[in-house]
Amino acid sequence: MSLVSSVFIATSLDGFIARTDGELDWLNSANKTVPEGEDCGYHAFFNSIDVLIMGRKTYEKVLSFGQWAYGSKPVIVLSRHKLEIPEQIAKNVSHSSESPKDLSERLSREGFKRAYIDGGTTIQRFLDSKLIGDLTITLIPVILGSGVSLFGDLPQDISLRHVETRTYDFGFVQLKYQVIKSE
Repeated sequence: MSLVSSVFIATSLDGFIARTDGELDWLNSANKTVPEGEDCGYHAFFNSIDVLIMGRKTYEKVLSFGQWAYGSKPVIVLSRHKLEIPEQIAKNVSHSSESPKDLSERLSREGFKRAYIDGGTTIQRFLDSKLIGDLTITLIPVILGSGVSLFGDLPQDISLRHVETRTYDFGFVQLKYQVIKSE
């Protein structure tokens, strides 16, 4: 059985995952409207995966938050450059410069079943390699006008099958899709 790769991410209404400079202040402001205890399904999703794969910029942004949010879950950071990994998370964080296909095949051989793919460029690379199985995208009610696009340019259309739409009283709309595999 091959590795299933999943995306769980928030975007502005106009499809940006961060400001042009990488800042997430708009998301932090929106999260203040979320009732205590509501996580929009994130913890259930996180508990369903057994490895997280993210890009270097996402990794560096997560490190800037201070506390490591992923506990003992294995995290692989994709980068062609040398990576500094703090000693307190070095047991669970590793670095890879493998292609998405090679990394997915290796993780599958190692027994991993479901991966969480995070970070704009990393998501785009996995989509381009036809390795994403499903996407959960939470639309935040803000229009940024510019920023880091979730999808960017793609060499071909990617067809999706709608699975579920969930609306939240505080304005978030969550869309779930399966990627339709093409030949």
